[in-house]
Amino acid sequence: MPERARKHFQDELAELEQQTLGALDMVVGQLDNAMEALIRHDVELSHLVVADDDRLDGRYLEVHQGVLGLIARQAPVAGDLRLAAALLHVIRHAERMGDHCVNIAKLVPLDDPQPRTDDLLLEKLARMGQHARLQVVQARRCFADRNVQMALDLVRLDDEIDRLNRECFDRVVEISDDLELREWGMHMMLAARNIERIGDYAVDVGEQTAFVVTGLFQEFQDASHPELSPQVDSDA
Repeated sequence: MPERARKHFQDELAELEQQTLGALDMVVGQLDNAMEALIRHDVELSHLVVADDDRLDGRYLEVHQGVLGLIARQAPVAGDLRLAAALLHVIRHAERMGDHCVNIAKLVPLDDPQPRTDDLLLEKLARMGQHARLQVVQARRCFADRNVQMALDLVRLDDEIDRLNRECFDRVVEISDDLELREWGMHMMLAARNIERIGDYAVDVGEQTAFVVTGLFQEFQDASHPELSPQVDSDA
């Protein structure tokens, strides 16, 4: 590839990466709003989360089409091809995380305007949301910095979310005898499941980081893949 053409290619690829990282920033904002709407039972804010998902969907299409066009025109190889392929995965993970934020927001209007709630369950959900936020922020940073060790650390955060998810389930079972809390509790359990999935997608971004750096794809060990080892050789 001529030097001038390669410079143009590198600039395009770098811009697509920045757009992808920006999508992860959008996810953080969506998650913040979805969790606030859930914990405070803010129906108006929940509607804003649903409406704002169009921006993230648009970013996904923009990056996805941009990467495919770049691959078709330039036929990248080696590290450039790995990065292009990883961007396709990361932007998809970001779009899916946004969908889960919407799922959380859509649960809010299903309950009464002032529903009876359980403080302990809300506390656990809030902690889950905080950990999920940390995961998305860390996933963005590790991909931007090509930091495999930071990517591997996402598994530790994900384990904490999985633990809180199980505690939420247990708490919903405990309060289910109260008919006034039963339906609300089931909605909160669905919210917890969506938060847990956001954490899983953050781990997936970490896996793409390791792929870009090493050229090898390996699923990290977490509660979803307990039999797999998180060892990645960053010198590969």
